[in-house]
Amino acid sequence: MSEALAGGTETAAAGDWARETAKSFSFERLPSDFHDNPYPYYAALREHAPVHPLGEGKILVSRYADVERIYKDPQTFSSDKKIEFGAKYGASPLFDHHTTSLVFNDPPLHSRVRRLIAGALTPRAIAEMEDGVVRLVDSLLDRADALGSVDLIDDYAAAIPVEVIGNLLAVPREERGPLRGWSLAILGALEPFPPAEKLAEGNQAVLDFLAYLERLVAHRRRRPGDPDKDILTRLIQGEASGERLTQHELLQNCIFILNAGHETTTNLIGNGLQLLIEWPEARSRLIAEPELARTAIEEMLRFESSNQLGNRIAATAFELDGKRLAEGTQITLCIGAANRDPGQFSGPERFDIARHPNRHLAFATGIHVCAGMNVARLEGRIAINRFLARFPDYEPSGPPVRSRRVRFRGFTSLPARLC
Repeated sequence: MSEALAGGTETAAAGDWARETAKSFSFERLPSDFHDNPYPYYAALREHAPVHPLGEGKILVSRYADVERIYKDPQTFSSDKKIEFGAKYGASPLFDHHTTSLVFNDPPLHSRVRRLIAGALTPRAIAEMEDGVVRLVDSLLDRADALGSVDLIDDYAAAIPVEVIGNLLAVPREERGPLRGWSLAILGALEPFPPAEKLAEGNQAVLDFLAYLERLVAHRRRRPGDPDKDILTRLIQGEASGERLTQHELLQNCIFILNAGHETTTNLIGNGLQLLIEWPEARSRLIAEPELARTAIEEMLRFESSNQLGNRIAATAFELDGKRLAEGTQITLCIGAANRDPGQFSGPERFDIARHPNRHLAFATGIHVCAGMNVARLEGRIAINRFLARFPDYEPSGPPVRSRRVRFRGFTSLPARLC
């Protein structure tokens, strides 16, 4: 067989694999290697089934242009999850939480909560956070240096957002221990098909979180903080117009703020440090040109999006990819696929820390663009740059352990030797 014929055979086989993979894709029956590398599966979907049925009245959308369009049209594509989560969670603490939080709601609740949060996350307020984040990161690096070998998740990446978000809500430092565990349990139940034990863990975490926050909120009502810096005080006091959140809305959105700040930023830092191991030329360049940190963070967010999936429900009938789809269609947005779409990004499988422009969708877009995205960027930039300056030759000391989740992409463990 000639080399040309062999190459053609391989190409045909790859095409057959992609078509069959796209046709049969289901989150209920994921291939064994999906969690390690979902991107070949996403590429097959983009090419052969960009609007892929996931069951009766449900679709998966994987092309950048379609995902962006849906994010930017909240009138047609609602964020309200009462129908979807009613079927998923039943009458439960998880249902109450997720259907009240900012991210899974439309205006007016979404608008009220977002205005209050944004008022405490102005560019000036975020700039004033920088010195504190630097001190926090340096203290973690000092501790890591003394140990010599660390887990880049538990000992570093996860420790940063817990403190930063804890500071924003003025959670007493001695009370922050359970926050990450509660967050992981609640977010773990957002997987497309969580097992019963994960639902039980998530429901208990919501109850425990609420019990803690009731005490914290009661204390803050008695002793308010600075509303320009303390998001909890700002949420309690409400808007200048006098509009305030109910106690239920307040507590559930405090859980959301803590959860959103923890998991995605931990994944950003962990994914970034692992990418710099896998792409040594990018690491060398970032060490030599630390001013590239801002574009490097954007590329880390694009290449390994911390949040891989989003969801909407059609408020009216609509057309997509030449198909007429009904009101009530449940839509899963594949952010991980959109962020590697060659129709939007040149060389999308190349990790390019100087990539520009880089209009990724890791923080969504439209009215639901992540309210805390610039806090995450600040944390990521400081964490990555100062780590590289201190330990430029760090290397793995054991195999990385990838989280076995679909919606949130990150690691549970990254053992490393510091050099």
